[in-house]
Amino acid sequence: MDGTVRAWIDGWVVSRGAAPPLTEPWGWTIDVGTADHVTRHVLGAVNDNVEERTVRKVAEAVTGAGVWLKVFGDPATVGRWLGQGWWVNPDPGHLMTVPLTDREPPAVPDGYRVRVWSRGGVTRVALAAPDGSWAARGQLAPTGRTAVVDQVATSPAHQRRGLGSFVMRTLAQEAAAQGAETGVLVGTPEGRALYESLGWRAEALMTSARFTGAAADGAE
Repeated sequence: MDGTVRAWIDGWVVSRGAAPPLTEPWGWTIDVGTADHVTRHVLGAVNDNVEERTVRKVAEAVTGAGVWLKVFGDPATVGRWLGQGWWVNPDPGHLMTVPLTDREPPAVPDGYRVRVWSRGGVTRVALAAPDGSWAARGQLAPTGRTAVVDQVATSPAHQRRGLGSFVMRTLAQEAAAQGAETGVLVGTPEGRALYESLGWRAEALMTSARFTGAAADGAE
């Protein structure tokens, strides 16, 4: 199974406080424990190694609403392999990696206040606007030689001001300082351009699907 996928899982469960992953013949099962995200199944193959029969087998075994399926392939293809009751996000995620080096922290954008702290194995970066409102955030879960960047977001009122870049550079510096050599994330189509401008490389697309227990309704 793909090592980058396993690295992402190891960091993601720490970042989100989920249960340790259970190894399956086809990948991993992770218990999350919320009503709309009870469990997620993550297949370990990527790109051309993703097999239709495996995806169908895992999906057909799901019977409870709130179970998610993560497959590292194009939603346009993977979605055709899922039966009734599956909602498929038409926008793919992007599995990405970057080499990490211990560099100087970036300069704080003018007028903003930054706070960086670590707790429970997770390092967080938060930016507050001059009026004290939330501006941007992100978090990081180092797990040895790799570190997973997660939940990076910028307030719509503060976009296009370099805040996302500042958060990403700060997280990368923190990860390297903690001994990680490679950064891993799954980003949105909107985030991919930012991450690539910072040296991240796309490794695979990711399909996100949720079992609703009924005909897919299009709502996440």
